[in-house]
Amino acid sequence: MENELSRALSAAEAKVRYDTQCKWVLSQKEVLAWILKNTVEEFKDLALEEVEACIEGKPEVSTVKVNPGESNEAITGMPNENRVQGEGSIVYDIRFYASVPRSGEWIKLLINLECQKSWYPGYKIETRGIFYGARMISAQLGTEFGDSDYDGIKKVVSIWICFGVPDYIGNAVAEYRMEKRDIIPGFPDRKDAYDKLSVVVIGLKEDAPYQNAFIGMMNTLLSPELKSEEKKEKLKTGYSMKLEGGLAREVELMCNLSGYVEERGIQKGIQKGIQKGIREGKQEGLAALVRSLSLMLDSAQQVYKAVIKNPEYADITEEEVRQLMG
Repeated sequence: MENELSRALSAAEAKVRYDTQCKWVLSQKEVLAWILKNTVEEFKDLALEEVEACIEGKPEVSTVKVNPGESNEAITGMPNENRVQGEGSIVYDIRFYASVPRSGEWIKLLINLECQKSWYPGYKIETRGIFYGARMISAQLGTEFGDSDYDGIKKVVSIWICFGVPDYIGNAVAEYRMEKRDIIPGFPDRKDAYDKLSVVVIGLKEDAPYQNAFIGMMNTLLSPELKSEEKKEKLKTGYSMKLEGGLAREVELMCNLSGYVEERGIQKGIQKGIQKGIREGKQEGLAALVRSLSLMLDSAQQVYKAVIKNPEYADITEEEVRQLMG
């Protein structure tokens, strides 16, 4: 029993480390430049190298400890955790400032980047993005603006990367922001007065078709299927990424952890499924296997690929796996 518990904890710890490593990869400035240029209006006309130069300092990254009862803590940078009396606390995955030239002056934006594995975790992603953005605006009181200096508020952008989105969405990017609507015309459109919050949702689905270079780069970068060298080669040749500094190392670490998580999860899940199958028949064993793997892998496609590695279930279809996952 103790050995089994130890193995289970090792697999869980590896999964947490993998999720954290994904954040470190996304926090690299070369990757952030791609994201900003393709999702934030202020950066769309700049070259990638120019966008990268706009990112201030070192982006902050937060992580969650494995052991139950331990709080989230920031690894580096400005305070990641916002607390309000009577409310809970939130910890941003990645947060940083970026300055961009506009109309002869430099403006500063506060950017938040989040990774979301479940498309509908009990609430709408857009709604949570609005909450994060609103919290980042209110937290500027006393630092970026005073009690009556509301013009000092810096625009905030909350970007959400969602994996495993439904087929009807596929690979897509959407922005949600404030816009002026004239009920009775007369007021001038002073966009700088209200353009203070933007929520961007990026849907990634590696097995769905795509032609957009940004979507292709993101799917390649975050693919759990590609090995380290193959992934780096595709990023360099297909998307002209330099992979200089720490990015190449962070990508390699992410790929290594991905392989370990998959191997440990598959071994454990298959063993459970085989044991149950011996007792209750092939179909019940398959159901148990799928349930076990779905707790450790992020998409139905990954679960299916893991299932058919076992000769016992080599003839199972992906649709059958999806049905068993519910």
